[in-house]
Amino acid sequence: MRSILRKWRIGWREILILLGEFRLPLFIFLGAILGLGLAYDYASRLVGEPLDSLPESIYLMLTLAFLQGNGEFPHRPVLQVFYFLMPVIGLVCLALGLADFGVMVFNRRARSKEWEMAVASTLNKHAILVGLGHLGFRVVQQLHRMGTRLAVIELNHSAETFAAVQGLGIPVIEGDATRQDLLEAAGIERARTIVLCTQNDARNLQVAVKARSLNPGIQVVIRIFDDDFAQALHKQFGFIALSATGMAAPAFAAAAAGADVTRPITVEGQLLSLARLGVTGGAGLDGLEVGMVEQKYDLSVVLLKHEDESDMHPGASRTLAPGDVLVVLGGPDQLNRFIHDND
Repeated sequence: MRSILRKWRIGWREILILLGEFRLPLFIFLGAILGLGLAYDYASRLVGEPLDSLPESIYLMLTLAFLQGNGEFPHRPVLQVFYFLMPVIGLVCLALGLADFGVMVFNRRARSKEWEMAVASTLNKHAILVGLGHLGFRVVQQLHRMGTRLAVIELNHSAETFAAVQGLGIPVIEGDATRQDLLEAAGIERARTIVLCTQNDARNLQVAVKARSLNPGIQVVIRIFDDDFAQALHKQFGFIALSATGMAAPAFAAAAAGADVTRPITVEGQLLSLARLGVTGGAGLDGLEVGMVEQKYDLSVVLLKHEDESDMHPGASRTLAPGDVLVVLGGPDQLNRFIHDND
């Protein structure tokens, strides 16, 4: 039911936009009907061939515009001119308007960004993504798989991923996200989250501050290349600031040490990952109890596999043996020490 209502809202918004696009030929057409109707009524009274009323004169111009005359052909030349002039004006206005209208309706690729804004205007509690580069496109794909409602703002219309995202039914608004009107067109006041994925830290920060001013409760996820700056932003503004290098470094280090580490998630500004590691005989973990591992490395053991038996959240007194497989949850520093001691 909600999806049907949203389609109706998109359709109605689109009609208003299309009418706005063709307001000039519409105004000319309506002006010609009213203006020539008034002129015909005045001229017909002067030459002695009046119609019954002014509305009838206006209606006559309307029927003439569609090549359907009303009543007898007048005898006076000054009135006959109207019978030839009004059809020409009507045909020109309608031809131009209908041709462009048909292209806009049946060829969405030919539409301007107003169509994308029309779709975005129907979104509520959605996410806005800024920057459709390689990272941004992957984030869009992931959010789309998760069923998250999404609007995208992209400055570069020639981006390879532009058409691909539109193909997913996601509105992509072309323009500079630092402009307030573009953020408002993407529904910033109704959005739940804004994700900033451009490669320009200054631009990301500028958009983040402007978005927070327009929607104080919005969650801001921002890409920042400098790790220290990312931490400072979280402490100062509450932004979820992520450094691509900071997120990738633990995974590379763990892979080099023979461990598997998931991509980190941010919980209250802290990066946390799951790490899977086999216990090596004679190494630092061999013979330790689960409780001692958690206390020593300040992490949480979420699974212990011994031979063919898997134990979720094993007891603190369980002792580790060579060949056991541990899955732990912790931050990058804790995981690095944990992995290093078992090397």
